[in-house]
Amino acid sequence: MSEPAVSGPHDGGRVPAIEAVDVSRTYQLDGVSVQALRGVSLTVQPGDYVALVGPSGSGKSTLMHLLGGLDRPTGGRLVIGGRDVNALAPPEMATLRNETIGFVFQAFHLLPRTSAVENVALPLVYRGVSARQRRERAAAMLGRVGLGHRLDHRPNQMSGGEQQRVAIARALVTEPTVLLADEPTGNLDSVTGAAVLELLEQLNAESGVALVMVTHDQEVAARAHRRITMRDGVVIADTAATAHRPSADIAATAGPPSADTTGPPSAHDRPPSVDHGRPATLVPAPSAEPRSASGSGPGHPSGGSGGAAGATGRLPREVERPDTGPRDAASGEARGGAAGEPEVERPGGTA
Repeated sequence: MSEPAVSGPHDGGRVPAIEAVDVSRTYQLDGVSVQALRGVSLTVQPGDYVALVGPSGSGKSTLMHLLGGLDRPTGGRLVIGGRDVNALAPPEMATLRNETIGFVFQAFHLLPRTSAVENVALPLVYRGVSARQRRERAAAMLGRVGLGHRLDHRPNQMSGGEQQRVAIARALVTEPTVLLADEPTGNLDSVTGAAVLELLEQLNAESGVALVMVTHDQEVAARAHRRITMRDGVVIADTAATAHRPSADIAATAGPPSADTTGPPSAHDRPPSVDHGRPATLVPAPSAEPRSASGSGPGHPSGGSGGAAGATGRLPREVERPDTGPRDAASGEARGGAAGEPEVERPGGTA
């Protein structure tokens, strides 16, 4: 039986996209208990634009894996899409990920021998969508991110920025309520990274999908409407109180900066850098970056990768492509996945 929907505080009765209450996560490493999270509480509402920041080892990636349903908390309560994850069996968790969460990783994690449109259509396979409808929906989403002319190109025929756009299209093709992005600009040059970030902001504003982004880049974090800062497994700062107030209203009521101001007055409260008068697609910016020979970037998402589980929400025994037959077996689900689940090829080649 599914859990009842839960409304968060001050949300007008809306069901939060994600709600964490006193969540903790402890790992056992060689007989030693390591507390990665120590009582984290936060609520992500539909349409939020959140930057998750903090030094290495602060717990950002662990929290991201929990928010995406790739792992379960050791303690506390985590509710995704109105359902308590601790009450769900592994198949139900896979379905919840597929229906609710979209993942975008630093290293793209695209299937290297598969075309852009087939990469984007992959999550729809697990929805039981017909081949014709999968291609139509994938092509439409690629068009929305400015890649309608690259449907049949493989990752090694694309630049890094184009590969990241394919990954974004794949994350959004299932129409999730939350988009989790782990260092989405980390493998891109500054011009291409800015274009990808602007695209994410545009999609957040137009579709209402909640955007939660892990980043070490303070300039990237400053563009978010809300910034959550972590250290030593706990949240030490959260600008949620001013997350949805226009900057003009804040300037009118805040007065001059006080002596205890912790940062620039506009650092967390600037409006989204989206021009609503522009067309729905974003023309790709020119990039000087080299094209990838392998179909994935040189790095990996901090703290692990979602692999096929992250991209599709579930792990099949094998997925057949129209042109090559069964895929090769690789390493299975990402860290925190259920033991004993079938193994599939992981997008991007190397975990």
